[in-house]
Amino acid sequence: MPSFDIVSEVDKQEVRNAVDQVNKEVSTRFDFKGSDARVEQTDYTLTVFADDEFKLDQVFDILTAKLAKRSVDVRSLDKGQVEKISGNKVKQLVTVKTGVESELAKKIIRVIKDSKLKVQGSIQGDTVRISGAKRDTLQEAIQLVKKSVTDFPLQFQNFRD
Repeated sequence: MPSFDIVSEVDKQEVRNAVDQVNKEVSTRFDFKGSDARVEQTDYTLTVFADDEFKLDQVFDILTAKLAKRSVDVRSLDKGQVEKISGNKVKQLVTVKTGVESELAKKIIRVIKDSKLKVQGSIQGDTVRISGAKRDTLQEAIQLVKKSVTDFPLQFQNFRD
C-alpha cells in the first residue's frame, strides 16, 4: 500500500553555520562596534543578546537572512519574550521548532478526512503517515496539505509504492 510521511525537520548544522555567520558579521559591522551583540546556540534553542531592543531586532533580522540563505525555513522560528539582563542589556530566546506538533497533526488529519480522498492518516510521534490505495490520490493529498498548511514548514518524505 503506497504511503508517505509528513515531517518538519531543520538541519542542525545549517543552523550552526548561520549562527556562526551572524556572529562574524555582527563583530565586523560598524553599528555594533563596542556592543555585546551575539547569538548563542544550544541544540535547537538560540539566544540573541544585544545592548537594547533596537539592536536585538537588527541581530534577529541578520539571523533570519542568514538562515534563509542557508535554506532553513524561518517559519520554524518561535520568538520568545524579550528579557532584561544587567543594566539595559536584553536577550531573547528563539526556538527552532522541529517535528509536527500534535495540534497541527490533528489539523492535517482533519483536512484530509474532510476532503473525501481515499487515503488514511495516522499520527506517529512527531510525524504524520498518509497511506492510500493509489499513488495519484497520495499526490492529491500532498497538494491539499501544501495548500491548507501555510504557516508551518512541512516536508514530505519516505514516499513508498
